[in-house]
Amino acid sequence: MRRVVLAPKAIREYEGLIGEEAVGAIEELAAPLRGARVLHLNATAYGGGVAELLPSLVSLKRGLGLEVEWRVLSGASSFFELTKRLHNGLQGMDVELELAHRALYLSTLERNMEVFGRDWDFVVVHDPQPAGLVGLLDGRRTGHWIWRCHVDTSSPAAAAVEFLAPDIGSMDAAVYSMPEYAIPGLDPGRTEFVLPSIDPLTPKNQPLSRSLARQILAARFGLDPDRPIVTQVSRFDPWKDPLGVIDAYREVKRRVKDVQLALVGNLAEDDPQGGEYHAKTVQYAGSDPDIYIFSTLDLLSCDELTHALEINAFQSGSDVVVQKSTREGFGLVVAEAMWKRAAVVAGRVGGIVEQIEDGVNGYLVSNVEECAERVGELLEKPALRQQMGALARERVRERFITPRHLADYLTLLRSF
Repeated sequence: MRRVVLAPKAIREYEGLIGEEAVGAIEELAAPLRGARVLHLNATAYGGGVAELLPSLVSLKRGLGLEVEWRVLSGASSFFELTKRLHNGLQGMDVELELAHRALYLSTLERNMEVFGRDWDFVVVHDPQPAGLVGLLDGRRTGHWIWRCHVDTSSPAAAAVEFLAPDIGSMDAAVYSMPEYAIPGLDPGRTEFVLPSIDPLTPKNQPLSRSLARQILAARFGLDPDRPIVTQVSRFDPWKDPLGVIDAYREVKRRVKDVQLALVGNLAEDDPQGGEYHAKTVQYAGSDPDIYIFSTLDLLSCDELTHALEINAFQSGSDVVVQKSTREGFGLVVAEAMWKRAAVVAGRVGGIVEQIEDGVNGYLVSNVEECAERVGELLEKPALRQQMGALARERVRERFITPRHLADYLTLLRSF
């Protein structure tokens, strides 16, 4: 297991966003938890929503006096291929899982036990990858175990539920993003709901003017800053539907002749299928010079700070941001774009519907035709883009920034 080292961060840094009273309430909430030993477990420190969420949450908890560690599983590619299959199964894909898969799963987790040489007051297990650790500890288990599920489990495959049932059933609580995600066959006896968040103080979400953002997109990535830009930022994954985005762009192109499309995403360490789907997306785009596909395989930087600034530039400099997901646990990239006052067109699925009020602070769509219609409308109506963008930022400020998320976690820990 690899430890992710993070410095403590002061909640007082957010006073300008949430006010002194709210900061004081969080400090008061954390006071009884000072010294509590909290372990977060997941499968990757880079790429994907969990790796975006944990740095700020862990650093802030440490700043409030909790003793927090974040550990990342180690495993062979066969293990991550299996856990990707579990991930897909939880989101509704028909998957096959056999006894040999269970043996691979547990044998890999057995090699990730060194962190349990000490006692923990709370262990937060993110998604399916580390869930089996709870059963391997036998009588050595300490503290309260919480399974935090970040994916859309509204219609999971039976095989995935059966595979994980012994593990999740042994937890003290399961935490989902939305009530619709609670899985009847994976019931530890207590279920809670916590919406994710973005950190407005990170380099990815700090203010970047449209003009500077477009200069970056031109100089670094070759886009024409004087023509419309439509962007989707996401992993290369069938659930994010980049091929559907290309189809929608082709429809929009008939209406807005000079539009450009950027598909931008990193390749998560725990997603062995990402490279394959990236290649499929490139092939599907063909030779169209106005489709730009960027990943950490080419121009998109692997340096954490540079990467964050590049994503900021795409979200701040685009005329329309798309997130045409067909399943989505929450969709942090939607909140990121809304925070930057972007006009967003996104799939009417999962946690996205908690963020976008259709026709007010963005548009929700269910198919390629609707996506193309809404993107075309927004490209033709700059005043509407500006109006929706202003309302989108306020929606995120009210509901989806880190201090609220932190308070929800502290409340959960105090409830045991």
